[in-house]
Amino acid sequence: MLATGQAILRRFWYPAIPVERLADGPKPFRLLGRDLVLWRDAGGRVAAMDDRCCHRSAKLSRGFVDGALLVCGYHGWAFDGQGQCRRVPQFGEQAGQTRYRVPSYRAETRYDYVWVCLEDPLYPIPDLPEHAMAGYRTIHQFYESWDCAGLRVMENSFDNAHFAFVHRASFGDQGHPVPAKLELEFFDQGFVMRSDVPVVNPEIQMKNLGMTARETVRHMTATWWMPFMRKLHIRYPNGLVHCIVTVATPIEDSRSQICQWVYRNDREDQVPAAQIIAFDRQVTQEDIFILETTDPDVPLELQGAGEAHMPSDRPGVEMRKRLKKLLADHGESEARAAQGPGPAQAAE
Repeated sequence: MLATGQAILRRFWYPAIPVERLADGPKPFRLLGRDLVLWRDAGGRVAAMDDRCCHRSAKLSRGFVDGALLVCGYHGWAFDGQGQCRRVPQFGEQAGQTRYRVPSYRAETRYDYVWVCLEDPLYPIPDLPEHAMAGYRTIHQFYESWDCAGLRVMENSFDNAHFAFVHRASFGDQGHPVPAKLELEFFDQGFVMRSDVPVVNPEIQMKNLGMTARETVRHMTATWWMPFMRKLHIRYPNGLVHCIVTVATPIEDSRSQICQWVYRNDREDQVPAAQIIAFDRQVTQEDIFILETTDPDVPLELQGAGEAHMPSDRPGVEMRKRLKKLLADHGESEARAAQGPGPAQAAE
């Protein structure tokens, strides 16, 4: 599946940029192959529009905010949050509203990010109760692009079989390569996976968890929301909760903007945020090293599509089934790159 070729994916909300990054003016962002400008007016309202002035095509992200308007830096044409041109300086004192406009899109602020939906949303932005829950703090970890398809990131996030190998230098236990058992519970937009996973505790993680044991168990409850969002709620035996939210916002078919933050039921004076980020940074670097080698064209078809499967792949397989059904329910076929037989087919 190539994300930019699937019209239905334009009907989901994606986090595009941390709100704080709009404090000094408009910013460009590319979502599903479309160039956008994101900005916040003087009243704090956020907006998303095509990053192209309708006059002479200059990027509006090179402009500036003037009260409730975004001003093009080329000729000063000014637009409101709905993309309507409200001022053309060259017209002098002529009335404000003109017939000119720039395509605009839905934009909301949630969880300290600006979220964008390009068409009528199928679902609301997922609810994360931990964000406002007493006793929890929020740690913003990573905002960076990976050369990887969002579906590959999601499958990896629910893959118990890769820990012993990809994460052998951090928490993986090579002595126990058989993946932990899992259970799935489905809901309309995705599923919840539950699993108890034995892991190794390196020294930095002992400090992060307040534990001295060399091994421990992660009691994991992971939620997947179509198409590319997950929340991994990890509870450790001592009661500590480390809850990771990861969204792979699709920039292009082969590139995703990774937005990741964490909720913890401890305090900064107990474990510094920088120390927590350092360990999770190591883990994600291990993931990146492998994921950026994968094919961005993820086949939703399970038979004869060039990829083999094993029982522990069940979460990823269910993702493919759900996305394939989503396409069919909305009259779409799977967008694929032109290619020959994959490895599994060639070997038959």
